[in-house]
Amino acid sequence: MAEKRLSELVQGENYSAQELDSFVSTTDAVLLSTNENQLFTEPEREYKVTGEFAGFFEHSSEDGEKYFRNKKAYIVEKV
Repeated sequence: MAEKRLSELVQGENYSAQELDSFVSTTDAVLLSTNENQLFTEPEREYKVTGEFAGFFEHSSEDGEKYFRNKKAYIVEKV
């Protein structure tokens, strides 16, 4: 059975770690996890999208400036 490919995440919805892994592999987005570096350790674990941002500021180590990145960022929490 083919798995459906996610093109966006919906705030308030639950997704498996495997779905989130596939999403960030095919989409220009950032995941911020309250489960720290264990997000992809259990493929079947469920996570809830609790926040979404259109972009974020990033500090450049090259020139010391701060730049706004137009890149979706999602906060996910272990269910």
